[in-house]
Amino acid sequence: MELTVQTREKLGKASQTLRKEGLIPAEVYGHGFKNEHISVKVRDFLKVFGEAGENTVVSLKMGNEGWPVLIYDVHKDYLSGEVIHVDFYRVTMTEKIKAKIPLGFIGEAPAVREKLGILNKAMSEIEVEALPGDLPHRIEVNLSGLDSLDKSIYARGLKIPSGVKLLVDPETVVVTVVPMQKEEEVVAAPTEVDVTAVKVEGEEKKAEQEAQKTEEKDKKEKKETK
Repeated sequence: MELTVQTREKLGKASQTLRKEGLIPAEVYGHGFKNEHISVKVRDFLKVFGEAGENTVVSLKMGNEGWPVLIYDVHKDYLSGEVIHVDFYRVTMTEKIKAKIPLGFIGEAPAVREKLGILNKAMSEIEVEALPGDLPHRIEVNLSGLDSLDKSIYARGLKIPSGVKLLVDPETVVVTVVPMQKEEEVVAAPTEVDVTAVKVEGEEKKAEQEAQKTEEKDKKEKKETK
């Protein structure tokens, strides 16, 4: 996979002019290599990046020179999402390097379909070591074996290509099917009524009414006596 680039003289804020011309400012660097200031056409870069991602070796071509590189870092404008700068990492094809490979989840977990479980992906990429040419584009995770709740796929269960070494603990969980959490029904506790208090209040009310009647009766009798 090739990507044609050109040397770049405009640096710093002057790089904005390149973007207006449909070019992306970029850097090429690597262990033991001189840094190179370059630019690449937006259209060409997006096409190669879509196919290669960040872990497939790309051959940069500039005039009569060519360098094997990985697309190491892609800077985007946080508002527009446009690529504004790219870092390429130059590699030596005979020296192993470390890289993070994306995981591709394939198939369907029976426990999700039949037992209403929820798929909990603990990882989206995994770190490996390999020669640049042996780096896989992605590592697949087959979900069809997840046939019961709380069942997991571990790093040791992944199919790793020959020449590639995992750099994580084999017991690292990659994905698990967990039970769906049921919403707890909150039942309001019945309000306790103090019967004794009600009874006392009723008796006091009754006594008050009787006293009022007696008072009115006495007033009436005194009025009739006069």
